[in-house]
Amino acid sequence: MSAANPAPAARGPLSGVRVLDLSAYIAGPYGCTLLADQGAEVLKIEPPTGDNLRNYPSTLPGESRAFLGVNRSKRGVVLDLKQDADREVLLQLVRGADVLVHNFRPGVPERLGIAYGQLQPLNDRLIYCAVTGFGETGPLKDKAGYDQVLQTYSGMCDEQGQRGGPPEILYGSVVDYFASSLVAGGVASALYEREKSGRGQEVGVSLLRAALTMQSARLVWAEGEPRDVPRDMRSGGITGLHPTREGYLYLSANTPHFWRALCEKTGLMALHDDPRYDSVKKRAEHRDEIVPRLRAALAQRTALEWEAEFGESVPCAAARTVADMFDDPQVQAENMVATLTHPTLGSYRGFTHPWVYGRTPGPAPFAAPTLGQHDGDVRREVAGR
Repeated sequence: MSAANPAPAARGPLSGVRVLDLSAYIAGPYGCTLLADQGAEVLKIEPPTGDNLRNYPSTLPGESRAFLGVNRSKRGVVLDLKQDADREVLLQLVRGADVLVHNFRPGVPERLGIAYGQLQPLNDRLIYCAVTGFGETGPLKDKAGYDQVLQTYSGMCDEQGQRGGPPEILYGSVVDYFASSLVAGGVASALYEREKSGRGQEVGVSLLRAALTMQSARLVWAEGEPRDVPRDMRSGGITGLHPTREGYLYLSANTPHFWRALCEKTGLMALHDDPRYDSVKKRAEHRDEIVPRLRAALAQRTALEWEAEFGESVPCAAARTVADMFDDPQVQAENMVATLTHPTLGSYRGFTHPWVYGRTPGPAPFAAPTLGQHDGDVRREVAGR
């Protein structure tokens, strides 16, 4: 491993691993952040114009909320890879790196002189992870891919919409964030294999693979089935969001135990005792009969009151805002939010600690870098080699 080890108390499972993050937007960068959360030293390398995520709309003064959230715990340097001198700096960094991650479209790395075949002679132990939209081969390999493009392409939007209705986007960059998990998992596995073989390798992650992985339970087509069969995993019936006296409550009571508890606590045991509703399938078929009675009962209390009443007896949650999460007792107990200090923004609170390790908890998180914040340090490191 090429980076200096941090103090023993700050070691993570990937302490000593150096990662060069040349990616932009979310999937690649957040995958590298997940590696940093596990102790890796991550150097974010941006062009002079910066990661385009920096330019996304934000109500923060002079900073992108999205960039801060996606790029914690990295040092930052600017390199113009179209310039020979800066490309040479990158090549020097590659010689001492363990991992390189990028999301250039196919063909671009070759033109820049940083394709895997061009870098492998410099460092045979390098784990080289390329994040693409549609993959490395095939008719769409050169097509630009973004989260919602792949949602729409892969059928996710069609399934999200009501049957017979228009497709609907799933907001929150779900494909990007799942792809980032594939980046972190794929890189970590390749590092593990390298410990046995002594050699690096390429790791391919695509948004298309991420979108289809998320739909593995839908992507089953038995022999003899027609093309247009229901693939929606929603159980129907009472499962879903319901209005209350104040706020909305999500309920899931599919097992006999939870169904009975729901009926007991809402005073609807007549529904429980009716054989027409004694299975999830039957309750879905008779939704129009059950839901109005359930909602009339739920209207007697607020969502938070019902949440407290149901406790552990009925799986449920009152609808909250993202802002509620910062001071949520469960989030606080799990140490998922930390206060970070930023050179221009000052202090801010943000999500951290996606994993919990008993023996190697990893270093404390720190704020995403400003553009080129660590240029001097990195260039001095390269010059001193």
